[in-house]
Amino acid sequence: MFATATRNFVDEVDRGGLLIPVSSLNDSIHVLSVVVKRKRVWFWQKPKYVPTDFTLNDILTGDTPITPVVNEADFIKYNGTFGDHIQGAVDANFAHASLNMEGKDASKLQTTFGSLKKEEVDVQKLLKDSENGVLDMSHCLIQQTKEKHRQVFGIVKERIVTTAPCSVIEEVQQCGQLEGLLSLCGLKTSKFSLKENGSLSKDSNVTMEIPPHTTIAYGLIELEVKRNGHYELCLMSDTYGSFEVDGALMSVSGAQPVGEDAHLKQELEQLHHHFQLLSSLPVATRSSLLQHLIAAMQDMDAISTLQDVLDHMCLGDGIKTESHINSVQAILELLDVESSFLRALHMVTSALDEMRNDCLSVLTTCCSPTVLQSLEILVLQCVLGSAELPLCSADLAPLTDEVYEKAEYLFPYLNVTLKRDGDTVKTEIIHQPSNLPLVLCIAVKGLASLARDG
Repeated sequence: MFATATRNFVDEVDRGGLLIPVSSLNDSIHVLSVVVKRKRVWFWQKPKYVPTDFTLNDILTGDTPITPVVNEADFIKYNGTFGDHIQGAVDANFAHASLNMEGKDASKLQTTFGSLKKEEVDVQKLLKDSENGVLDMSHCLIQQTKEKHRQVFGIVKERIVTTAPCSVIEEVQQCGQLEGLLSLCGLKTSKFSLKENGSLSKDSNVTMEIPPHTTIAYGLIELEVKRNGHYELCLMSDTYGSFEVDGALMSVSGAQPVGEDAHLKQELEQLHHHFQLLSSLPVATRSSLLQHLIAAMQDMDAISTLQDVLDHMCLGDGIKTESHINSVQAILELLDVESSFLRALHMVTSALDEMRNDCLSVLTTCCSPTVLQSLEILVLQCVLGSAELPLCSADLAPLTDEVYEKAEYLFPYLNVTLKRDGDTVKTEIIHQPSNLPLVLCIAVKGLASLARDG
C-alpha cells in the first residue's frame, strides 16, 4: 500500500527522472545514507535499490566525519486518488482442467501526503569534503557488497519528506464467481475465501497514518570505489557506480532501452526459447500457473514479492526469509526450482513487475486464452513497425469492442499506440528511450504461452 502510493507519486512528479520511491516505512533514509544498487537479472528491469542502516561516515576511515550542508525548500503539495473500476471474465478450457471466472473489481487508493519538503545536499561542498576521504574496505557492508559483482554503492543526495501527519487509504471491493476444476489461490489467500464452485468476495478499507519527516522518495549519487578505498562521486546522470576488482571497474548501469524496432524483434527472438518452455509445460501446470498469475496481477505488492523471490533464486542467492517462500509456495511447487522453467516464469513476472498497477488491472481482465491470442498478434506487430491487420481476420475475432477499448487504454502506457482505421487495426511504437514496448510483448506473449490449448 505504501509502496504503491510512493510509486504513483514518483510516476506523477518525476517519471523517467532520478527520484526513487521508498518501498517500506521501515526504511530509514537520510542524507548521506548508503543505498545498495543491485542489477537485476533481465536488462529491461530497473535496478533494485536496497537502503542500509549505514551512512557514508560509518564506512569512512579516520575520525573527521563529513558534515554536509543541506538545503531545504518547499517541494509541492501532493494529494492523489487512483482507482480502477473493472468488469471482466476469464473463460479458459484445457484438456484436463477448466476455469470460468467473472467479476467486478472496484479499488481506490487515496494518498494525502500534503505539503512536501525537499532536502538536498550541497554537492560542491560534498565533492570538496570527499577529496581526501577513504573508505574502510574491511567494513562488513563493503565486503558483503563487493562480493556481489552486480551491486554498487550510492549515497542519498536528496530526499522528499512529509512535513505533517498524512495518510494513505485503500478501499477495495471485489466480487465474482468462479467455477472450475482448479481453485484460484493467489499470494493473498488470507484475505478472501473461495470454493471451486462458489463466489469470491473481498471488501476492505485500510487507513495508514504516516508521521511527519517520513521520506517518500530520494535521489542518489553513486560511488566509484577504488581498491585502496579512495572513491569518486558519479556526478553525471550517465555515469554509474562501480567497485574496482582485480584492476577492472565492475559497474552497474540502469536499464538500457532496446531502441529500434529491428532490435526489439531481435530481443524477442532471443527469448523465444523461454516462451517455448512455458508452452511445453503440462496443461494442468500451465493452467494452474496462469490462475496464480491472474490472482497476483490484481495486486502490485504481490507481483513485487513474487519477483523478489524469483530474483534471488535465479541469481543463486536463495530465499531471504521463510515468509517470502511461504507467500509464493503454491507457484514454486508447480515447478522444479532448479529448472529452466523457473527462469522462464521469472522472465514473464519481471515484465509484469515493470508495469503500472492500473495496466496490470486491465491486463488481468484480458487473460482468457482467445483474447490473449488476439492481443499477442497485436503486440507482435510492434516488431514489424506499423503493420496492419484486417479486423475480419479469424485471429482477431475475440477482439470485441470491449476488449479493444481495454487494449486501447493499455497500450499507450507502454509506449505503443493502437489505431483502428475502418476495417483494419495497427500498432505503432512511440519512439522514446524505453523498454516498455518490449515489456508489453513479453507479458502478453508469456501469458499467452501459458494459455495455449495444446
